[in-house]
Amino acid sequence: MEIVELLASPAHRFEGRPADGPAPAPDGELVPEVRVRAGLGIVGDRYFNHAAHRDAAITVIARESLPDGAGLAQARRNILVAGLRFGEKTLDDLVGAVLTLDSGDGPVRLAVRRAANPCAWMDVSIGPGAWKALRGRGGVRCVPLDDGILRVGPVRATLEDLPPAPQR
Repeated sequence: MEIVELLASPAHRFEGRPADGPAPAPDGELVPEVRVRAGLGIVGDRYFNHAAHRDAAITVIARESLPDGAGLAQARRNILVAGLRFGEKTLDDLVGAVLTLDSGDGPVRLAVRRAANPCAWMDVSIGPGAWKALRGRGGVRCVPLDDGILRVGPVRATLEDLPPAPQR
């Protein structure tokens, strides 16, 4: 298992209509490591500490879901993993679980909240047909439960059930 790419982009590139094309990628959005903050997301990313995205601050996608040549710059997710499987479960099956990633600097737990559904921009950024092909394979949106660092390279991944929400 490995982390193939990491993206911490300060800019939204998919604004307006897909036919107009994405905005240019800012320099340095693909990085060798990211700093994760519990409940806030990835430091330097466009969704860091945004109230509307606190329940989905970090997105993770499997390399196996993307066509050859496509990566995070096209898919606009934060973490690209390869070889991540838990028995019959793939990354997209983990909604409701806690995924722990440790790339050597200690574990970072991610509460997998929901699917990261693809949008029409995928047909522009990845290629015609990508929007439809990524349905059910677009990755997952997560809430970080720990502060930590994730790096490109080998990663140890574990899975546990998400604890029940507190009763009110």
